[in-house]
Amino acid sequence: MLIKIDPILSPELLFTLRTMGHGDKLVLADANFPANSMNKNVIRLDGVNIKDAAKAILSVFPLDSFIVSQGGTAANRMEVDDNPNELTETHKEFIKAVKDISGESWNVGSIERKSFYAESKKSYAIVTTTDARPFGCFILTKGVIKPDGSVWVLEN
Repeated sequence: MLIKIDPILSPELLFTLRTMGHGDKLVLADANFPANSMNKNVIRLDGVNIKDAAKAILSVFPLDSFIVSQGGTAANRMEVDDNPNELTETHKEFIKAVKDISGESWNVGSIERKSFYAESKKSYAIVTTTDARPFGCFILTKGVIKPDGSVWVLEN
């Protein structure tokens, strides 16, 4: 155990998060996501839901302000098929986790399901949970931590 490190963050997951660089993408996926056919770097969080996994990961994971300055989003959700504006309970929990942990100024974008799959294949790693609610998949883009330990925020 470590002080102020959420026990959900296994040694394997902490190692992966630490080795990621600026702009690398991390997929946080539900139980039904085909993670192993998308990416060779898959970390399982059995017994963990999306909300708790997101809170734990975001407690140590800086979001990318550069991508935001370019008009993108550093946190994205998988859209519901044929209803891209629908927010599921899982989406709402994830959005709340982003705002509570990373800050109110961060927005969560959306990606159509097939495009989400394509992005997942290019991601650094996929973290799977046992949350079985549909469309509970997200992509986080890693930002930069300054020498003083704060997250680098690019001014617009």
